[in-house]
Amino acid sequence: MSDATAHSLRVRDFFLARQPILDRNQELYAYELLFRNGDVGGANFTSDLSATASVISHTAQLGIEKVVGDVCGFINVDAAVLMSDIFQFLPREKVVLEIVETVAATPEVLARIAELRAEGFSFALDDVITDSDDVRKFLPLVDIVKIDLRDMPLSALLKLTPQFKLAGKILLAEKVETVGQFKICLDLGFDYFQGYYFARPSILSGKKLSPSQLSLMELMNLVDSDADSAAIEKAIKRDVSLGLNLLRLANAPAFGVRRQIDSLSQAFIVLGREQLRRWLQIMLYAEPCKSGQNMAPLLLLAATRGKMLELMASKLRPGNRNVADTAFTVGIMSLMDALFGMPMHAILEQVAVVEEVGAALHARKGFYGDLLKLAEYLERIEEAEPLLRPMLRKLELSNDDLYELEVASFEWSDQVLHSAV
Repeated sequence: MSDATAHSLRVRDFFLARQPILDRNQELYAYELLFRNGDVGGANFTSDLSATASVISHTAQLGIEKVVGDVCGFINVDAAVLMSDIFQFLPREKVVLEIVETVAATPEVLARIAELRAEGFSFALDDVITDSDDVRKFLPLVDIVKIDLRDMPLSALLKLTPQFKLAGKILLAEKVETVGQFKICLDLGFDYFQGYYFARPSILSGKKLSPSQLSLMELMNLVDSDADSAAIEKAIKRDVSLGLNLLRLANAPAFGVRRQIDSLSQAFIVLGREQLRRWLQIMLYAEPCKSGQNMAPLLLLAATRGKMLELMASKLRPGNRNVADTAFTVGIMSLMDALFGMPMHAILEQVAVVEEVGAALHARKGFYGDLLKLAEYLERIEEAEPLLRPMLRKLELSNDDLYELEVASFEWSDQVLHSAV
């Protein structure tokens, strides 16, 4: 094997994670792209940032546009990456370069950042927890200041935020894990938010489903109980907006229909019940968006999980359509506790699911539970990275397999988001 071939293979030995960054209206602003060393044999990347550099330099393999869709991507850079020549491979209008906390503000680094800014690149300062000398030196050269709430006492947050706002900087709160943290940062004037607070269930006793969600759940029960098509079509027609939304979603590129579907009866014939079930599951997440509750990030995450689990199941159990469809359902349903504000066990008491699905959703057990855990590990790669490799080995998936399935699920879920909201 030539050195060039060996290097090309090593470029794919990484884990990729995509974490949403939301604006004050809870709409998608960007993604942070995180690359982690995927070494399982001891001969690959020496650090996460060298992995980043190698991936960026082979951006044709990465396909940044496929990963970030219509928004931009935040990518971590250290001093070695900054001083390299990899930036010719990056679409400057699609990326924000995050200066990690280990970078010292040397004259050489500051000059290089100024040079890259002149070429059209934007910068963010990552993991700011104090107004140190280095932070003050970097400040004129960056547009965005990222503050890690995990390491930031409230007193320090109250002190630093006005300073950065007065300096005209855009503020981004990261590691926002609770709605309470989000509201504090919102009140302090933060512009953007990164973290999984939107996917945490806010359990409210006695909370009931909205009328539109109840209609969708009733329809799902009709489909699951093998009711005849006429009964299902009649139920949909009782809600005109639901019928229109289902037709719009049915015609989305993500569902792969090659000709226009313009009637519900036609949709049933062309797509079948499994696709109808998918429509309904996705519409459960889309309905709050239409009433102004801004659940689009949750819809995006659920659609990504659903597709990711489906693709993994298809890869591992080829030719078994039922397994793939069940895996999709597990991925979509795994965030219904956050969607409904109800404990998962309460949801499972109301929705009839097979035992394997219940075990995966309630306890992350079984084949589908393993698929779900792998998807969750990728979403939380900064904390869960050590768990990724053992799960990949258990499922007999390669890093390369995982990357291909991830990118396909990202593309699919982005198409669904645009069609559903």
